[in-house]
Amino acid sequence: MDFVKILPLAFVMVAGPQIISAFFFATSENWKKISAAYVLGAAVSISLVVGAAYLISKGTAGAKDEGDSGLSTLDYVILVLLLFAMFKNYRGRNASEPPKWMGKLQNATPKTALVLGFLLLGFFPSDIVTSFSVGAFLANNGDTYLKALPFIGLTLLFLASPSLGVLLLGKRAQVVLPKIRDWMNQNSWIVSEVVLVFFVVIILTG
Repeated sequence: MDFVKILPLAFVMVAGPQIISAFFFATSENWKKISAAYVLGAAVSISLVVGAAYLISKGTAGAKDEGDSGLSTLDYVILVLLLFAMFKNYRGRNASEPPKWMGKLQNATPKTALVLGFLLLGFFPSDIVTSFSVGAFLANNGDTYLKALPFIGLTLLFLASPSLGVLLLGKRAQVVLPKIRDWMNQNSWIVSEVVLVFFVVIILTG
């Protein structure tokens, strides 16, 4: 099932400022509305980018240039994008502190969170590459766009996890969430690299 193969890429989508922003929003005063707006903005942008990639790739998936490896031209495009994502992810591995602009997120409004969710998950370089890879992969394998919905849903669940943590932990979330946020900021690049390598292997052996 192709949609199962792309599910791990949901982690790559949120690794970095995307999930860190979600943690900041979850610990803000008006966290329910702000977190919901952030996830909504992300849902719109991810759906649009994956959909656009799917439609673009659908038009070219029918004409495959088969080489000795059996890979199509679109497969090579996806591989290049994934390798670029791995390179960008590796370069950013030493970022021990979140960007300074994130310090202002705890005072953000729902409108700000909506726009940030749309921009971060739709137009952040690594997310554009990942979303396009997902859409292109599904189109190239003859799947429908609906097969992307589990990937989109899991990505949104990851983004919502900090606010869900507040619901479950209550006041303890103020202590627990910053620790999880710091761990994610320091180590998420490793998990992302593993996931990207896994997906490269799927492309090469699919």
